[in-house]
Amino acid sequence: MNPRVVPAVLLVLLGVFHAQLWWGRGSLPHVAELRQKIDLQKTSNAEAKLVNERLSSEVRNLKEGLEMVEERARQELGMVKPNEIFVQISK
Repeated sequence: MNPRVVPAVLLVLLGVFHAQLWWGRGSLPHVAELRQKIDLQKTSNAEAKLVNERLSSEVRNLKEGLEMVEERARQELGMVKPNEIFVQISK
């Protein structure tokens, strides 16, 4: 075997591995892009979790008592009880 073949093969392998590191499927820029996407998805998931918890709490309140229904009717529909006076204060 020629003594120059082994270093040449090693250099070719080094070049292939280096190319994979910078331009391949698992390259450093690709990994950075995927990490950025993961961070965005985690943020989106956290926001959705807060909305879900709020809605879950609201549903629980609606199932358990009429206070929430009464409050909603007063705020959104402007309903009042019989013999009750509605006073609106504008700022």
